[in-house]
Amino acid sequence: MTVPEPDTADAPGAVLFDVDGTLMDTVYLHTVAWWEAFRQNGHSVTMARIHRCIGMGGDHLLDELLGEDRDEEESAAAKAAHDALYAQYWTRLVPLPGARDLLRACAERGWRVVLASSASGPEADVMVRALDADDAIAAVTTAEDVSASKPSPDIVHQALERAGVPAERAVFVGDAVWDVEAAGRAKVPCLALLTGGWCRDELAGAGAKAVYESPADLLRHLGESLLDRPPGDTA
Repeated sequence: MTVPEPDTADAPGAVLFDVDGTLMDTVYLHTVAWWEAFRQNGHSVTMARIHRCIGMGGDHLLDELLGEDRDEEESAAAKAAHDALYAQYWTRLVPLPGARDLLRACAERGWRVVLASSASGPEADVMVRALDADDAIAAVTTAEDVSASKPSPDIVHQALERAGVPAERAVFVGDAVWDVEAAGRAKVPCLALLTGGWCRDELAGAGAKAVYESPADLLRHLGESLLDRPPGDTA
């Protein structure tokens, strides 16, 4: 996907947020849902291996865990099982501590806040409602808006387009190595959180500009971070 070159003179700054694991406490729910989905379809895959793939798109996850020569019908059945199992949690999904206030603090500082979710449209809608921060969110992208999933940069490019900003006026916030890699390929600096279960060295080694414990931790250090104020804002 090619991002149009906007007029950068008056372009706002945008902060692009991954949602699963970054704003919502969902990583291990996805892990359990995939584990059970694989089991139901005759595949024994450990949760440790599954967890390391959460944050990839489902196609990449299936390639990694079942092999690129996997049976497409079995893969489709596993994906459908995961979606059905995970949907059972929808009414209980909760934001990570500080997530809602972080979004609002970024908006108050002049950032255009865009959610760059790799979830399907209905699943993303559930998480946006749970976040309850519509007043701070300028736009939302979902898996249905792109043709290639993370670690491809397509979701980042789409979020930039929705925000109407070039890469140099944006910051991405994510929780997995796949987020950092996708942002890097889009030439957007990335801040990483430990809430996805990756360690600090792994995230920094992938290229994260800084690593924070959680949304609440990033909020506490907002004034010392890349999110203190949008690029070019000297107010």
